[in-house]
Amino acid sequence: MHEASSTPAAAPAPPAEPLSHGLKQRHLTMLGLGGVIGAGLFVGSGAGIAVAGPAIVVSYLIAGALAMLVMRMLGEMSAAMPASGSFSVHAERALGRWAGFSVGWLYWFLLVVVLAVEATAAAQIAHGWVPGIEPWAWVLLFMVVFTAANLTAVKNFGEFEFWFASLKVGAIVVFLVLGLLAVLGWLPDTDPVGMTNLTGQGGFLPNGWGGVVSGVLTVVFAFGGLEVVTIAAAETDDPARAVGRAVRSAVVRILFFYVGSMLVIVTVLPWTAQQAGLSPYVKVLDAIGVPSAGQIMNIVVFVALLSALNANLYGSSRMIFSLAERGEAPRGLLKVSGGGSKGGGASKNGGSDGSRERAGGVPRRAVLASVAFGFVSVLLNLLWPDTVFLYMLNSVGAVLLFVWALIAASQLRLRARLEQEAPDALALRMWWFPYLTWVTLAGLFGVLLLMLTDDAARPQVLWSGGATALVLLVAVGRQRRERKGPRPGHEREGPAFTDR
Repeated sequence: MHEASSTPAAAPAPPAEPLSHGLKQRHLTMLGLGGVIGAGLFVGSGAGIAVAGPAIVVSYLIAGALAMLVMRMLGEMSAAMPASGSFSVHAERALGRWAGFSVGWLYWFLLVVVLAVEATAAAQIAHGWVPGIEPWAWVLLFMVVFTAANLTAVKNFGEFEFWFASLKVGAIVVFLVLGLLAVLGWLPDTDPVGMTNLTGQGGFLPNGWGGVVSGVLTVVFAFGGLEVVTIAAAETDDPARAVGRAVRSAVVRILFFYVGSMLVIVTVLPWTAQQAGLSPYVKVLDAIGVPSAGQIMNIVVFVALLSALNANLYGSSRMIFSLAERGEAPRGLLKVSGGGSKGGGASKNGGSDGSRERAGGVPRRAVLASVAFGFVSVLLNLLWPDTVFLYMLNSVGAVLLFVWALIAASQLRLRARLEQEAPDALALRMWWFPYLTWVTLAGLFGVLLLMLTDDAARPQVLWSGGATALVLLVAVGRQRRERKGPRPGHEREGPAFTDR
């Protein structure tokens, strides 16, 4: 078993990653802002309002604070040790190979399964606009377009996400402005709303604190997606600075967008007017007289789904590429565009020391591997949405919480080591360490316990727990087999705190 070195940061750095550095700061910033603004906010928030009432604002504050703390921890580690595998690499360095293997494969599986939901939902919207084209054909079109985008220079992915995120952020800003004007009674044919809808219909807490807790369970997973920022940071010119700036700006603004939106919704309309499965944004826009509000929101949701599809293809390909770098996935996935690779075997130049023809490429085989499984997931979703695919979806339903918990556990270990061996690398620090890290772990554990008591959420915890246990068994089995000798190519890894 390979043990991460504790060589100080002053030691010589290992060779650079063979991936391109084509992402700019604006790409990363908008990826952070738009990464979690998706259908879960625009449509799924209606279910949260239905169970929590106006107190959904508190539910979003709690869930958002939890996500913000996780991102701060992840930002600290990624700024100090940028890597294309992000938290999978950090987990391996902090807790051992079993942790890096497990969190990497679980996150990859999560992305490629959720990808099917996004592609299918976007296809249903497009089919409504153009009934002559079947949903499966739309799915195929989306997958081909975004596969092509991810197979070319990484800047193309960055540009797609920049404009997608810009549209989503712009839509929310317009919504917040219109909502505020409606609350103040400054729109035509509107009167000031005041606090009537916040205090009426049962008060601010119509279902008590139990409703707030149920709201947290409903909305917490809407914050998933921020992790891709730290994965993408490895493909910028200055990863440490880029990830620090992106994390600082994203978490606060996303809390503003989420909490601000919910506050506008429950202030403009009574919470009893909302229904699960229907967009509360559409109801508010209709109420204040915005024409064609439903179609406008359909466009925004459509863009949000395509944005998530694009980001998931990118994130899954980089995660499996990182796993292959560390010998935890087939090493054939290390091939990058331009003939380069990072791994064992001879290069085109005839070397056998793991050298590559040139750096700066795209991991095309990793992209295709992720897309291939994504196509399988889409096919299962189209053919057996209520059986086979439902089981797959349940098996990743709580994986995000497991990933976040491992991020927190990794930060506990690595922060102490960084302070001793490479304090200068801590450009971004977790607040009130280690107390808030422990609070975060307790919060994540609490959410899992609450999910076990909820009839609707319990299957997700049980199936996700089973999937996690299976991956852990594989990880432990691999570790035991390889104690007799190092993993192929693993001896090339550099010092623990100098990977760039």
